[in-house]
Amino acid sequence: MKKNKISKNWINRQRKDIYVRQSKIEGFRSRAAYKIKEIDEKFKIFKQVNSLIDLGAAPGSWSQYATTKVKSEKVISIDLINFEKIKNSHQIIGDFTDEQSKEEIKKYFGTKIDLVISDMAVNTIGNKNVDSIVTGELCLEAMNFAIEILQPKGKFLSKIFMGSSFNEIVSRAKKHFKEVRVFKPLASRKNSKETFIICKFLRIT
Repeated sequence: MKKNKISKNWINRQRKDIYVRQSKIEGFRSRAAYKIKEIDEKFKIFKQVNSLIDLGAAPGSWSQYATTKVKSEKVISIDLINFEKIKNSHQIIGDFTDEQSKEEIKKYFGTKIDLVISDMAVNTIGNKNVDSIVTGELCLEAMNFAIEILQPKGKFLSKIFMGSSFNEIVSRAKKHFKEVRVFKPLASRKNSKETFIICKFLRIT
């Protein structure tokens, strides 16, 4: 009975959600597209970007938006799970931390890139502290990868959860990027702990 109640609540919330309705009208695979759209409009993260990789891309709405901004077709969408291919994006099914995936990424681009984006998060278990820590670890892995693959002045955008690992993530970001901002778009649900870290101008060490 409880499961049915939760399912009904979720369905009702989806029906009322303006971003869900808009995503269906505009052809985006999820409402998450409006998070990156708002971030881009505020922080201009796609300005002068000709190459990027979307980590944890499934179902693909961030990559869909990215391909409207990057006309060079130098876009990689990577995820562990299989998902429908996206026009003008090179799809990789795999783990971006695996050497095989890294080699495919480096071969595809042939050089350092302009932007790394990540909307990765774990499947939440209901314990907000644990969810925050594990998602924070994903963010740090994505940041380490970005530091490795970005060109000088490259940019990094990632989801993070407010919690115990938040300060560590921001501190590491400031060490490696000249400009670091934290922002929660209107498209993020009010009861969600998610926010986003926007990092610009990779420091060369």
